[in-house]
Amino acid sequence: MENKKFDPNSLLGFVFMGLILMWMFYNQSKQAEVENAKKVKIEQQADSIKKAHTVATKVIDSTKTNEANEKVVDIANSNDSITLAQSRSRLGVFSYSTSLSSAKDHTTTIENDVLRIVVANKGGKIEEIFIKKHKTFDQKPLYLIKDHNANLQINFTTLDNRVLNTNDMYFEPTLSESSGHTNLSMRLKVSKDRFLEYRYTLKPNDYLIDFTIHSQGLRDVIDASKPIDLKWDMKTFHTEKSIKYENQYTTLEYRTDGNEFDDLSAMGKSKKEELESVDWVAFRQQFFTSILNADTPIENMKLRLENLVEDEEKDTIFTKHFTAEIPLQTKAGELNYNWNFYFGPSDYNILETYKGRDFERSVNMGWGIFRWINKYVIIPVFNLLKGSIVSFGLIIILMTIVIRIIMSPLVYKSYLSSAKMKVLRPEMEEINKKLPGKDNAMKRQQETMALQRKAGVSMLSGCIPALLQMPVFFALFRFFPSWFDLRQKGFLWANDLSAYDDVIQLPFNIPIYGSHISLFPLLASIAIFFYMQMSQAQQANMQPPAQEGMPDMQKMMKIMLYISPVMMLFFFNQYGSGLSLYYFVSNVLTLSIMFVIKKWIIDENKVHAMVEKKKAQAPKKKSAFRQRIDTAMKQAQVQQELKKKGKK
Repeated sequence: MENKKFDPNSLLGFVFMGLILMWMFYNQSKQAEVENAKKVKIEQQADSIKKAHTVATKVIDSTKTNEANEKVVDIANSNDSITLAQSRSRLGVFSYSTSLSSAKDHTTTIENDVLRIVVANKGGKIEEIFIKKHKTFDQKPLYLIKDHNANLQINFTTLDNRVLNTNDMYFEPTLSESSGHTNLSMRLKVSKDRFLEYRYTLKPNDYLIDFTIHSQGLRDVIDASKPIDLKWDMKTFHTEKSIKYENQYTTLEYRTDGNEFDDLSAMGKSKKEELESVDWVAFRQQFFTSILNADTPIENMKLRLENLVEDEEKDTIFTKHFTAEIPLQTKAGELNYNWNFYFGPSDYNILETYKGRDFERSVNMGWGIFRWINKYVIIPVFNLLKGSIVSFGLIIILMTIVIRIIMSPLVYKSYLSSAKMKVLRPEMEEINKKLPGKDNAMKRQQETMALQRKAGVSMLSGCIPALLQMPVFFALFRFFPSWFDLRQKGFLWANDLSAYDDVIQLPFNIPIYGSHISLFPLLASIAIFFYMQMSQAQQANMQPPAQEGMPDMQKMMKIMLYISPVMMLFFFNQYGSGLSLYYFVSNVLTLSIMFVIKKWIIDENKVHAMVEKKKAQAPKKKSAFRQRIDTAMKQAQVQQELKKKGKK
């Protein structure tokens, strides 16, 4: 292996390279210091320039402030001039209203103990009606008008051929007090003393608002030869628990001159009606109503109702859309109408206080005899009990007891007739055996009726008491869903007697029945099952034995024994629990009365003796009606025998 020797040239090369590297590091450091110094100097210069610019700007701005303000004022004046010119072009003389300080989207509030009313400058119309003493079913504030669900406007044509709408123009409000009444004047001005005015007057603790339409100095502005129409429309809010139940009782109602009352009720899409001589029109919800009333009959009116509920199983904001269009007439070129608005509960007792207007007719108490029963029997009894009993559930129970006691003589008459028919049943069966076959059907009928007449028994005597109870049944069917006092009043597990008592919520919906189980309808259905079971035994005695060729009524009654309770269960599941409570208590009481009559009052032996005594008496002279029936039956029998001989 070859040994390496020391090389001085290599050593000198390394030393020389090290010196070069040190010189390069030194130069780079020096250059970085110079660059930093330059950068600092530049930043300082930039700050100085910025400060100097700021000062200069301030000086320039301060010296030109007045000049700039003058330019802004000129631009504003120019814009006002353009706006005023546009208003004059669009509104004509009514552009004067846009130049007033009231030409803003402001509102004025008037209120008393029961109502708060907000009126807008734009359109001069009611923008909000808040009912103070009541809430929605979910305990939210209750509004009849809010968020533009209602509108009141007048459409007219000016003499310079402009078609205008009060909704597009600003009214000037003036608020005043007089004799405890709050007066709000809303004037749509064409000059200082010429205007179209809406005047609202609110009395203390009153749901009625006086509403006046008046014009002054507009005979040379409005073209009276062309239509002047007032349009009032409203979408009614969903405020009650059951949409289906509420929508069913949300209707458009009216009274025409001569006290004729009618309504429009649409569960389909829409309905229209044209009327003459109308006293008032009501946009009625289930428990609240909005009524426009005229001191003198409105000559013509177009009404329209639209159903807004497409699916009753889904929640909704609105139920119905009501519209009333009223042509207005000028007198000496001016408008002058004195009307009233009622915004409040559909409470029969409150509406009845407005004498001479018949507002209480808007509460659906049925028609004819049903309304008469409610007005003169049910309502007085309910109000009497309400005066001393706090619980409305107990009031319903006590009222039911009173009604059942009053109706008990009819139940007794029916049961007595049933007992008499039971005594005669063996003899009627003998008649059937003696005259068998279809050919003897008429003879069997004649002899059966003769036997019943001789014993003083009639099928009608058992049916009439039941028929006499039907008007009360239908009257109460109308009373409970419409009676305001039951709204949001609880009893036992039901927190609102005007709505269904949903004790169990189902995870699915059953058609017709709903998505919940109500307990009161279930109890009422069970009670009606036992009632029908007992009454069928009674009616079986009243039915003559089944005749050949005739339908067996007892079989049909047995089928109804099971169908009726199920129908009631489905039908009443979404109805107010107050109605179901009444039917439950009523059926239980009727069962009790029938049991007492059967067990302790009617003695079949005495009834048998009574029938035999009657049969032994000389027959009474037939009435003319009975003679006609007997003659007709004899003629039918003769014709039947002639046909029989002809076949032979």
